[in-house]
Amino acid sequence: MGIRVEEAPDWSAVNAIYEAAFGQRIEADLVRHLHHDGDLFLSLTAYADKPAGHIAFSYLTLHEAPPVKGAVLAPLAVAPEFQKQGVGSTLVRRGLERLTADGYDLVVVLGDPNYYNRFGFTSQLARPLKTPYDGPYLQALALSEKGKEAHGPVSYARAFAELK
Repeated sequence: MGIRVEEAPDWSAVNAIYEAAFGQRIEADLVRHLHHDGDLFLSLTAYADKPAGHIAFSYLTLHEAPPVKGAVLAPLAVAPEFQKQGVGSTLVRRGLERLTADGYDLVVVLGDPNYYNRFGFTSQLARPLKTPYDGPYLQALALSEKGKEAHGPVSYARAFAELK
């Protein structure tokens, strides 16, 4: 299994992965809008003998001091024929490694706690944040000491507000 930064020729395969994994276009459209708006700063594709999965990271703005460099993990998809084989976990881990190396302090995700807890995400760390997605499925992971102190209102990329 190889993981690499998504390239322009990957888009049709990435789109197909999201549609097959979710049975709809909403997540694929989200990635497209994040790209278009310049808010997608890390986009990784997993490959086996063909594209197997994709993960997207976009900017998260934290409005309280001290400054915290934040990211949103969303969406993540694995093609049905590659699910339950560790593809999603590999994408998450590789993405988190890149974010840590790039000096990010905090990552938030809206998803199944049973899945994301294995990477260290917790709803407890997300509670001090004020987001449009507050609740038990909002989780955060501190990548630095500053990330552990994050609190207050946050803003997601515009594409999230435009989800239909």
